Amino acid sequence: MTAIEFNHHLTTLESSLEKFALSLTSNREDARDLVQETYLKALTFRHKFTDSTNLKAWVYTIMKNSFINNYRRRVRQKTTFDNTQDLYYLNNTGHSEDYSPASRLSAKEIQAHIDSLRDEFRVPFKMHQEGYKYKEIAEELDLNIGTVKSRIFFSRKKLMESLEEGYHEN
Repeated sequence: MTAIEFNHHLTTLESSLEKFALSLTSNREDARDLVQETYLKALTFRHKFTDSTNLKAWVYTIMKNSFINNYRRRVRQKTTFDNTQDLYYLNNTGHSEDYSPASRLSAKEIQAHIDSLRDEFRVPFKMHQEGYKYKEIAEELDLNIGTVKSRIFFSRKKLMESLEEGYHEN
């Protein structure tokens, strides 16, 4: 395939590439940037494209990989490296208001509401809170997995209702 043919086939994919980019980014500007980056990479690495293969799939793969690489780069940029000797930045929460007396009281109230649930709801709910998976809870309590899921769901629902009632009473 000549360079002119390649460029022509590439430009016919523009609308489908824009739709795919928008589905990945959920932002029109980011999607346009991704399409441009994809075009640049496709043109730069045109020599790696094999004529007898699917150009659209090749370009979509370039776009998907570019999106994933950009996402990983953004995540790494948000990572905090603490080079202080005593790891001051990592150990300093900086949010002392999170542990105010009011929040401790709220935690106690929530725990009291959890403890007031009937055993059949409280036990699976607490196990789920502690990190057990649905399957593990089902095996431990000798229940069907659907029963475990529904009990945890209803526990959450009952807790929200009782907490909301308590909130409106105050």
